[in-house]
Amino acid sequence: MAISPPYPTYSPGPDPVSRSGTHPHWWQRRWVRYGALTTLLALSGLVILALVRRQTGTEGFLVGLGLAVLPVPWLIAAFRWLDRVEPGPWRNLVFAFAWGACAAALIAIVANSFATKWIATSTADPASADTLGATVIAPIVEESAKAAAVLLVFLFRRRDFTGIVDGVVIAGVTATGFAFTENILYLGTAFGTDQLTGDRGIASVTAATFFVRIVMSPFAHPLFTVLTGIGFGFAALSTERQHTRRVLLPLGGLLLAMSMHAFWNGSSTFGEFGFFAVYGAFMVPAFGLLTWLAIWTRQRELRTVREELPAYVHAGWLGPAEPFVLGSMRARRMARNHARQYLGGRPAARAVAQYEAYATSLAFLRHRGRRGRAEADFVVRERELLAQLWQRRRCARPALEYAARASSPAPVFWEPYGYPAVPYPMYNPYRS
Repeated sequence: MAISPPYPTYSPGPDPVSRSGTHPHWWQRRWVRYGALTTLLALSGLVILALVRRQTGTEGFLVGLGLAVLPVPWLIAAFRWLDRVEPGPWRNLVFAFAWGACAAALIAIVANSFATKWIATSTADPASADTLGATVIAPIVEESAKAAAVLLVFLFRRRDFTGIVDGVVIAGVTATGFAFTENILYLGTAFGTDQLTGDRGIASVTAATFFVRIVMSPFAHPLFTVLTGIGFGFAALSTERQHTRRVLLPLGGLLLAMSMHAFWNGSSTFGEFGFFAVYGAFMVPAFGLLTWLAIWTRQRELRTVREELPAYVHAGWLGPAEPFVLGSMRARRMARNHARQYLGGRPAARAVAQYEAYATSLAFLRHRGRRGRAEADFVVRERELLAQLWQRRRCARPALEYAARASSPAPVFWEPYGYPAVPYPMYNPYRS
């Protein structure tokens, strides 16, 4: 795989659409798609707000909102931490959360209510209808509605969806939004019940609901939907020719998510201690296993950065110390802090952070190319990323060299792909 030598500037050629003399249809314009999506989510949010408020009452809604928001920052922070190696755009996370909290929640409430009422009418057995709705209908409807957000990002933000971590993050944030709305409904309804019965304190339904949904299992919905995200993540690692793999892997992940969701919802029917047995013997180990998988994948991504970027060092694009720094989250943080303190404040730190993100994307792109998984626009994408690095090199290189010196007690040598070993140079703060 050839790598071009560095050049001072890069200017992309004319837009193929403009060059051909044709113009996109009105529905293909970006502002039309963004406007339609924003309108859809806003309308869904207004409708779900009205439905939840009607069921819980204004006071119950406010109490449910205040309690349901508590785990959200922690879950979002956990997924953002996982995504720090190659941070995805904020707009993807905002879309995922909004889809889960608004569109997916609305679909679930309407479809679950309709299906449960239809089963109760057909069988004349409301109790069985509720059980069937919770263990069969709800998992299918809810996981499908949440998976739609992952599918949309996978299809329309393909450059931002490159592997398992991206699937886990988008799925987890979507499920966090969905659980947020669902918790408002459950906690608000519990509060309304306590208002009627006069229960207060630990013995109240609100306290019990809060303990089960917020304290014990805030990770439940993210855990289910992450399985779908992993399926899409494996599909993203497949080549364009592996059509069957790209279809079956997401479907397999979705079926696993539905099955786990159904098992969790059905735990209350397993006897007096069925819920706690399923929680301790199944949910906690599954959560631990998926957490380990996510962290292992994150470390694997850092190793990929260290292994792929030395090729660009020998081509002259990167400094000798950069693969080491970019393959360590601690060293990356040191580089950003140094840039903020000594090289220009927040703008300099932002430039270093962008440099780190583009270099990571470049490493992943090359990794896919070496494994025969590159997309058709590999060369164009590679040159775009190199151009972004070149524009930020003057600010980023001193910071990265400082981080290499400060985080490694001895010189770092690289000998990848048969290239001769090259030590990183001594850091000189006065060198341009």
